[in-house]
Amino acid sequence: MESVTSTVLTSRATTPAINRPNSVAVGTIVWLGSEVMFFAGLFAIYFTLRSTSPDLWAASTEKLNVPFATINTIILVISSFWCQFGVFAAERMQPRRTGWKPTQWGMVEWFFLTYAFGAIFVAGQVWEYATLVSEHVTLSSDAYGSAFYLTTGFHALHVTGGLIAFLLVIGRVFAVKNFGHKEATSAIVVSYYWHFVDVVWIGLFLVIYVLK
Repeated sequence: MESVTSTVLTSRATTPAINRPNSVAVGTIVWLGSEVMFFAGLFAIYFTLRSTSPDLWAASTEKLNVPFATINTIILVISSFWCQFGVFAAERMQPRRTGWKPTQWGMVEWFFLTYAFGAIFVAGQVWEYATLVSEHVTLSSDAYGSAFYLTTGFHALHVTGGLIAFLLVIGRVFAVKNFGHKEATSAIVVSYYWHFVDVVWIGLFLVIYVLK
């Protein structure tokens, strides 16, 4: 009997543990997949407009400030790097800085920097909207105006949602006594979302500002 028991215990000890994927991360990836389909529909609107109304497309795109949009895009892309540095800090379980050097920063500092760059991007879009409205390009001016504000506006809402998520993750770090696996997972999931909105904007930038 003792030999049988020892054999069972030995087999259990040698059996490798099953690493199941995190349900929150999997759910986020599935949700982002549905968001891809949503933005694909917005891209389809643009390509349809470009093929059916080339004159309207040419006249409207001339009013776009491509250099400004390029700078704004670079700001958003850089924010993805700051976000990933925050993820690296979360993975090594370092919620806050241990010194003033960037190499000593924790997740909170990198996420605050990401938030600042994301907020600058949204402010830049608001400024661009104000400029276009002064040039009579509005949501109801024509088909191009409707397509432009729908695509960029929905993306801006997604960026704003990401900014709110960063604040919630940062607030959670200050609310808990010990930074653990749950907090690190939250940071990683938010990074998935942020990288997604960055990639989508790169696509929008190429379609709206480059394909003139």
